[in-house]
Amino acid sequence: MRATGLDGFSNGWVAVTIDGDRRTISFHSDIADALARPFDRAGIDIPIGMTDDGERGCDRLARERLRPHTSRVFTGARRWLWQQFDDPDQANEEALRRGQTRVSRQLWHLGRKIMEADAFVRANTARDIREVHPELVFLRLNDGAPLPRKKSEQGDALRCRLLKRSGFREIDRWLTEVRIGTGAKRDDVLDACAVALAAHEPSGCVPGGPQPLDAHDLPMQIWF
Repeated sequence: MRATGLDGFSNGWVAVTIDGDRRTISFHSDIADALARPFDRAGIDIPIGMTDDGERGCDRLARERLRPHTSRVFTGARRWLWQQFDDPDQANEEALRRGQTRVSRQLWHLGRKIMEADAFVRANTARDIREVHPELVFLRLNDGAPLPRKKSEQGDALRCRLLKRSGFREIDRWLTEVRIGTGAKRDDVLDACAVALAAHEPSGCVPGGPQPLDAHDLPMQIWF
C-alpha cells in the first residue's frame, strides 16, 4: 500500500507518502504534480464533494466529534462561490439572496485550493482520492481526547509526539531543515502527515454508511 497525504499551503501542497516502512515528504506547486507519482490511495485536507447550499452532513458529524472545538471544521464550501465571484462580499450578498449562510473569510481564502482539488478529483474519478480532516486523525491518535490548538506550543508538541509514535521518526528534521524555504508552516507539515496516516490505514469515516454523492457524483465523506 502506497498512500499519499496532501495539505495545502500558500505556495502549493505538502505531500507525505507512506510506502511500507518508508516515509517521505515533498513540496509541490500544484496538485497534479503532487499526485504525479503512483499511489494506491491519496487523502486531501480539502472538501471533496460540495452541495449548492454548502450544507454537508459529513461536516456536521465531524464538528460533533471535535467538540468543543467545532470551529476546526470549516463549513459552507460551494462551487458557485468561486466560479461566479472574485469578491467575498459580493459572494455573500448572493448567498444571502439565496437564503444561504455566508462564507467565512477563512474558507473564502481556501477557494483556489478547493477548486483546484475539485477539478483534479473530477478528472480522476478512477483514482482513490479521499477527503481527510487531520484534526479527526489526531483525535483518534490521542485516544479521543481533545487536543490543544495546533498553533500553540503545547498543541504542536503533542501532535509531534503522536506522529513519532505512528512511525514519523524524522518529523523534527522535516519541521526544521526540510521545511525551511518552502513557505509551508509547521502545522501544514503535521497535517499532511496525519492525512497520510488516514490514507494508508483509515480508521473510519463520517458518515459511516453509504456514500452521499454530490451533483458530480463525488462522495461527501470525511475519513480519519
